[in-house]
Amino acid sequence: MYGKNVMVLTALSLCLNAQPSFGQSAPIKIEKFNYAEWTKPLFSEAVTVTGIGSAKFIFLAGVGAEDENGPRGNVRYAGNFHEQCLYAYDKIKRVLAHHGATLNDAVKIVTYLTDQRYRVPMGKCIGQSFGKTKFPVHTLLGVEALAFPEMLIEVDVTAVISQ
Repeated sequence: MYGKNVMVLTALSLCLNAQPSFGQSAPIKIEKFNYAEWTKPLFSEAVTVTGIGSAKFIFLAGVGAEDENGPRGNVRYAGNFHEQCLYAYDKIKRVLAHHGATLNDAVKIVTYLTDQRYRVPMGKCIGQSFGKTKFPVHTLLGVEALAFPEMLIEVDVTAVISQ
């Protein structure tokens, strides 16, 4: 019994005195970004988190076919699911590139569809957008509506890169 207690105390001591393996020395830094003027007073379109080892985490707000250069509520390609999906992924690629990432760095995607019948066209859009890049972890949700009535799809992306 005494031997087991010493082993447990030794293991506990090692755990309590251990240093993080990723060498955490800098504080965690959170930065928030906007690309469309109309989003600035409402929400951040992208957030990056650094200071956790050498990783840079990139979180994108739901991206849909909202016109990034137009006024709030202007949705491109009304009624055309495929074009809305391609436009959303084009915006995603550009925002990721701004932060030094690509679709290959995406680790989780959540897709919101207003109609589950868009599943097959969504697969075609993803194939076009990702090419040979392997699709990451994915959750698909059917929803009654998105931010604007004309939106048919919204895509939420999390990516991780090394700094």
